[in-house]
Amino acid sequence: MWPTFQLNYLAVVTAAVAAWAIGALWYSPALFARAWVAAHRYTPQDLERLKRSAGRAYAVSLLCYVLMAAALGILASYMALSLPHQGAQLGLLVWGGFALPLGLVAHVFSEKGWAAWAIDAGYQLVYLLAMSLIVTVWR
Repeated sequence: MWPTFQLNYLAVVTAAVAAWAIGALWYSPALFARAWVAAHRYTPQDLERLKRSAGRAYAVSLLCYVLMAAALGILASYMALSLPHQGAQLGLLVWGGFALPLGLVAHVFSEKGWAAWAIDAGYQLVYLLAMSLIVTVWR
């Protein structure tokens, strides 16, 4: 039998939107857009193709963030976490134990530069910390 848990659905949605908003800033010209494009060696034609499919990509990413935020909220509930430092620890654990290794494995089988991996891994760290803090503290 699964243990019972409490999940604050508003916190889950807020955490997902926060991750999405962090991504909008992270990959904007104000932060890493130029470096990310250069690291992927995208041509102007590649960028136009990406723009055409951006709506679908944004929708899928938001759905994925909702799923991740719900999983983080369930973990926080199971572990009876409620303090900010506990949320930060959960975010670091999930990033270091799952996101970082999964991203690294995908990277070594790709033709992307290391700068692309570093930019993406940094984004994952920041949004997982933010999402974990939100769903842990706002229970």
